[in-house]
This record gives sequence, structure tokens and C-alpha cells, in this order.
Amino acid sequence: MAGSCARTEILLGQQGLARLAESHVVIAGLGGVGGACAEALCRAGVGTLTLIDFDIIETTDLNRQIVALNSTLGLKKVNVLADRLRDINPDTVIIKRDEFIDGEKSQLIALNNDYHFVADCIDAISCKTALIDSCNKSGKLIISSMGAGGRLDPTQVKISRMDKTQNCALAREMRRRLRNIHASMKFPVVHSTELPIKALPHKAISTIDTAPSGRPRAVNGAISYMPNIFGLIMAGHIVQTLLKS
Repeated sequence: MAGSCARTEILLGQQGLARLAESHVVIAGLGGVGGACAEALCRAGVGTLTLIDFDIIETTDLNRQIVALNSTLGLKKVNVLADRLRDINPDTVIIKRDEFIDGEKSQLIALNNDYHFVADCIDAISCKTALIDSCNKSGKLIISSMGAGGRLDPTQVKISRMDKTQNCALAREMRRRLRNIHASMKFPVVHSTELPIKALPHKAISTIDTAPSGRPRAVNGAISYMPNIFGLIMAGHIVQTLLKS
């Protein structure tokens, strides 16, 4: 019984550990939700994780993102998280992709047979829509995170089908876009039923050289624990699904 996975083996048995060890999960977006999801999957013993993000760590990330420390400000999220996960579980293979996910890359992810599951933790709505639609069309398993910002109550976070969410503006907009392209909404999402606290007015998104400019959007407040809860719930769903497959 391996030391780092000894407690996990008691719960899952050798067969369960072996199933996770042979699994490959993609985490798209490494902010508060994606970072927590990736770390939970790594600690659970998932064999291969592909981490995708183009962003750098900023001061505003310090209140909620596991990659954000004063010592990591200005560094690439994908590099910091990869180092952290390798230190936690050296047996997990970490693949880094420092890139922005557009429509073409979404299709490549969806059609890659090496990937067993995709965790959509992306902020940009157009990118989320493309990734979800590509995965659904190819039959790739995916779970998507809706809005964790503007909320405080952890007891109202749950998993539902995309067309069954409540009180989530991001989910409403996603449904509108998915309907416009005749896309399926029969996939799981993590969301909160809590009515959100009002965001700041819309403002332009700051950009870096490797990403296209985004449309203006509201700036939601965020508390330390909510994005992490979303990510941990996503990881739990992924682990349970992989064990049943």
C-alpha cells in the first residue's frame, strides 16, 4: 500500500486506485475553481493531468486561488500549479499547456482519445461554449463550472444538469448560446442556487499578449472558500464517474 495513497486505498481498494491511476483528466482554466479541482484529483491519485491556462497570477487572486502567494505574483498559473502538484504526488504525470482555448483547440481536446474527462473551469463564455459543444458532440465526458462569484453560502452549491440550474446568470447566458447553436444541455454543471450579491459595473477585461481581448463584463466579489468548493465538488464528480466507468 503506497504511503501517499494509503488512506485512499482503504476507501477505494486496489482496483479503484488502479482505475484512477490509468485515467487522464484535462483541467481547462486554473483559477480558484480549476486549481482546487486539479489538486483534489492529484491527491486522489489520478494518473495524468493536463493543465491548460495562459494567465499569470495577480494580486486580486490572493484571496481565493491556491496558486496565489506573494512569492508567485507575476508567474504563470500553469507553471506554479504544475510544480505544486508534482510536489504533492510525484507519481501523477503533469502535462502543461500554456495557451488560450479557442474553438479549434476545443475540438482538438474533444477529439483526443487520451483524455477521459474534461473539467471546464474557464471564465470566458465563448470559450466555455465552444469547449462544451465540442465535447458533447464527440461524446467526451465533461463537467462545467458556473458562477462561484457573488455568493457566500456553501450549502447551496450543487451539481445539476445544465438545463436545471437556478439563480445563475452565467448559466442563463450559457443556455442561450447553446440553444443558438442547437447544442445539447444534457451535461453536469456545478452551480449555486443562492441569489448572487450585486456585482460591480461592467468594465473591459485586461489582456495579455497571448490572449485575445474579451468583452466587458461585470466584476463579481469573491470569498476565499466558494471557488474552492466548486472545484472540489467537480473533482468528486469526476472521481466517482471514473470509478464507475
